[in-house]
Amino acid sequence: MAPQSEKKEKPRARRISGGSAAERSAYFARREAARVLRSVLHGDARRRAAASIKSLVYSPSVRNKKATFALVCQTLKYLQVLKDVLAASNVLSAKWKMQAELIYVTAYDVLFGQKIGMTGAVEKHIMIHKHVLESTLLKFCANKGVKFIEELLLHNSSSVPKPRYVRVNTLKMNTECAMRDLERITKVEKDEMVPDMLVLPGGTDLHKHPLVLDGSIFLQVLDACAAPGNKTTHLAALMKGKGQIIACEINERRIRHLEYAVKCSGAQNILFIFLLNQVCAILLDPSCSGSGTSAERLDHLLPSYLAEHEDKATANGARVKKLAAFQRKALAHALSFPSVERVVYSTCSIHQEENEDVVMSVLPLATSLNFELGTPFPRWPRRGLPVFEGAEHLLRTDPSGDTQGFFIALFVKKLSSIDKSPIPRRKKRFIPGTPKLPFPSTKISLTWMHHEMKKKPCSER
Repeated sequence: MAPQSEKKEKPRARRISGGSAAERSAYFARREAARVLRSVLHGDARRRAAASIKSLVYSPSVRNKKATFALVCQTLKYLQVLKDVLAASNVLSAKWKMQAELIYVTAYDVLFGQKIGMTGAVEKHIMIHKHVLESTLLKFCANKGVKFIEELLLHNSSSVPKPRYVRVNTLKMNTECAMRDLERITKVEKDEMVPDMLVLPGGTDLHKHPLVLDGSIFLQVLDACAAPGNKTTHLAALMKGKGQIIACEINERRIRHLEYAVKCSGAQNILFIFLLNQVCAILLDPSCSGSGTSAERLDHLLPSYLAEHEDKATANGARVKKLAAFQRKALAHALSFPSVERVVYSTCSIHQEENEDVVMSVLPLATSLNFELGTPFPRWPRRGLPVFEGAEHLLRTDPSGDTQGFFIALFVKKLSSIDKSPIPRRKKRFIPGTPKLPFPSTKISLTWMHHEMKKKPCSER
């Protein structure tokens, strides 16, 4: 009798629960890995990934994060080999196409992994064809002229893991206490340049550590685009609870992440409002290509990686141009705020179009508004590309030699042009009992806030 499809497998959960803990863990980890793999592959095919591999694996819905992460990464690493072997063996027939991701994960586990918990329908299907798959794999290696399968994967190998950077939330604990706690499990050093930043060995997993869970420390460079709040809470710690930080975010899902990060950090001086005419400092970290953090996001494991690097200019050129156009508008808008004295522009990109070119394009405006380029982290040796006079003030990091790839530009208003007089507020007439809505605007973040406030009844605010 042919194995049952996975859809008819749900009643087997009771039978699986009778196995060992390792078997149950492996069974469910494969299914969680298959769900993550489906999201990753679908997003990669559209070149519009909703989130990185790490953020998908470390979402609350995934229980066995460590095993799931390993399965996803290893399956992606061997994916092209698995596809070729499965196709040559005729194992991935039309009947199993709907469960292709689970087939890939299970085939990896059978050919290269642990081979435990093989109790599901897909597992039985792969085990029936195990010898065929193994012989096909040997023939595949012979045809490629290699003795070991690892020789086929050299183009996918990533560089030596970068250190794990941890920022201490000084609103909750001091750096020395955090070091003592972390030194119980791994080697810890203080960063030479950034205060309250600790350096741990690469690959250190702290996602379940109590200090992370209660907001005492923050893991840096996990996935800035899918987990906002790192820079906001860092600013709160640097200001030691003084002043006010105004957080602006246009995406409703990211707003929830941001609010959670702020609550977890214990910061009390962050406002989700728009006092635009009183803002004196802006940290602008706009959407970018993320080319500097592709290794951290494990992009080298994605099927599109090789194609993009074969013709990099064609693959990325149009997208980078669109991003750079938005970045220029956002930076020009930030510099135009009436009371702003300092503007930090940062990206996690290595492309000149998103970095030096954006800064150069707004320099005439910045100069007319009495801004000049400051020098962030003067001791840092790697500066901006010499494409215009003053680029030595810019800061770059190189993913091949430093940490991930980042870029920073600091605009500082000249002291003689700073007006310390209070800004007069226009008097506005409001009808009692009506909400004070910001006027609809095409400028950054305002339209979304107007829509959100307008659609909620007053009783819910």
